[in-house]
Amino acid sequence: MVSLPLLIDRFERLSRFHRLGIWLVQLSIFAGAGLAAFLLRFDGNVPAAHQAHLLWALAVWLAVKAVVFRVLALDRGWWGFVSIDDVLRIGCGNVAASAGSFALIRLLAPGGFPRSIYLIDLGVCFLMTAGARVCVRILRESCRHNGRHKGARRTLIYGAGEAGFSLLREIRANPKLPYAVCGFIDDNGAKRGLVVQGVRVLGRGDKLAGITAAHKVDMVLIALPSATGAEMTRILQRCHGAGVSFKTVPGMGELIESNGLAKQIRDVAVEDLLGRTAVRLEEEQIREKLEGKVVLVTGAGGSIGSELCRQIARFGPRAIVGFEVAETALFQLDLEMRKSFPEAPFHAVIGNIQNAARVAEVFRQYAPAVVYHAAAYKHVPMMESHVFEAIENNVFGTYNVAAAAAEHGAEDFVLISSDKAVRPANVMGATKRLAELVVQSLQDGISVTGFAVHAQKTLGTAKPVTEKTLGTAKPVTEIRTRYVAVRFGNVLGSAGSVIPTFKQQIAAGGPVTVTHPEMRRYFMTIPEACQLVLQASAMGQGGEVFVLDMGEPMKIVDLARNLVLLSGLRPEEDIRIEFTGVRPGEKLYEELSTLLEDTLPTPHEKIRVFAGYALVNGEMSQYLESLRELCESRDLGPMIVALKEMAPDYSPSAHVLRRAVVSAGARRAVAAGA
Repeated sequence: MVSLPLLIDRFERLSRFHRLGIWLVQLSIFAGAGLAAFLLRFDGNVPAAHQAHLLWALAVWLAVKAVVFRVLALDRGWWGFVSIDDVLRIGCGNVAASAGSFALIRLLAPGGFPRSIYLIDLGVCFLMTAGARVCVRILRESCRHNGRHKGARRTLIYGAGEAGFSLLREIRANPKLPYAVCGFIDDNGAKRGLVVQGVRVLGRGDKLAGITAAHKVDMVLIALPSATGAEMTRILQRCHGAGVSFKTVPGMGELIESNGLAKQIRDVAVEDLLGRTAVRLEEEQIREKLEGKVVLVTGAGGSIGSELCRQIARFGPRAIVGFEVAETALFQLDLEMRKSFPEAPFHAVIGNIQNAARVAEVFRQYAPAVVYHAAAYKHVPMMESHVFEAIENNVFGTYNVAAAAAEHGAEDFVLISSDKAVRPANVMGATKRLAELVVQSLQDGISVTGFAVHAQKTLGTAKPVTEKTLGTAKPVTEIRTRYVAVRFGNVLGSAGSVIPTFKQQIAAGGPVTVTHPEMRRYFMTIPEACQLVLQASAMGQGGEVFVLDMGEPMKIVDLARNLVLLSGLRPEEDIRIEFTGVRPGEKLYEELSTLLEDTLPTPHEKIRVFAGYALVNGEMSQYLESLRELCESRDLGPMIVALKEMAPDYSPSAHVLRRAVVSAGARRAVAAGA
């Protein structure tokens, strides 16, 4: 006996390769519909007076319908993939064929037969032509469903919306996917009991544990691309409570419509718990800024710098120059960029932003038009113990790159700043605020002669600083570079962030260490941050400090608990969470959102512009010279005072103040002994 799947396979081959077979089936349907119309009209007994009408009416119907179906290409569709659109086209084809047949028959035989027969024929023919195709699809889907491999996991789809329905269709269309969908879950109670594509909405999410037990479910697919972070966290907890595995489809920011949802099913990541919405980019504005230009990225080996290189490569730059002091990180980025973006030439350049001569050399060699300055010391507790190093790198390193941009005619300079520059409570935040002031002062026209003098000293030359020495015919004080800074908070997964640390602690069996139960931070993903940096830089006219919308702050302890849940473990039961105390220079709350009164809106809903104070040119020159002397003398007390003068809202930590007192005492003791 021939199996049902084999019959379907043979019929599909017939529909694909044997047009004659398709024509025979359709002609049979046309003839059967006409005969049925006469039989139904005359209660199964066609009068002798109308039997002749039946014969030549069938001849007209067959001819007209065959022509119409051929013209409309209704004989070329794959019946196993019939859709609603196909059914509508079949309906239109039947209406057109019936209208043509009616006109032709009335023309040839004005007396004819009852008009009701035309309507009956139209209805029957539509049902038979559409029904045949639908039956073939039903048989095909049934065979595919029965052919799903035995290892398929009983699955619920969380979300009875457009994404959930699309996911169900794709799973059914691909028997290789290891999911056997047995129901929907949706938090909208009004949907309970509804049946979609033969699958029932079994209940609300708060009943997940009971539903999974009753239906022996062991997998939940979360199909809520626009879910907020709080919603994803709640669903995660419900899945853990029910003891089932879970995966998700991408959020709106990463959804690739052309690839379908099923291909993008993945494990839930900590980024999903942020609930960040997709970034709206004015791509033409960014492309106008970057296309065909050489772009320099400092700190290119870091998390932000490397992602900036990837994002910039999308906009057709003439070349990307990655400037980095860390050899291994730069080597890995070089390999990645050459493989992933061969159309965007990438130049890996080793160098330190504190070396003004090397910075000038790179600018002369590559002549970048756009500069993204991401190189910085960022670790708060470490910078509390390395004040001078933080200033030399974050302040003078920024000055070296920013001034070189002016000297060598760069069009745009973008400083990657930090939310810790807001009312800084640590050295890292204070130096980032000073870096913002440096670039703002450069925009206001501060002379770059000091940079040339410093570079000259570094080179060890006694030649006087002249326009010829600088290699430019422009006055050294003439600056046409547009300077902007972009300020944002923590990014998930960056080097040295809490995420890798928490994952290592969970892998080791715990405990997971959190400094304080009320510690909160703003978070965003690295791609989102870099996209908004590009958008803000394209909007800048010069001198702005842009502030990115970071959403709502997140408790670090909640982040730790969610990571434990994502690892398939239970907080406090499988993995203990331990509080270690606030570290030097840390604040419980970053203050990005408290400064709405100090920021102004921009045309982009996620970008605001800071309207705080800046230093005048003369002040900045004097302060920089003073800071340089203090760095050389290594005198911590006066250095803290100088930082406080430049950034009045800087509040030094107790750790730094104690070190300053100890340093002053040691100096007095040395002076007394001398």
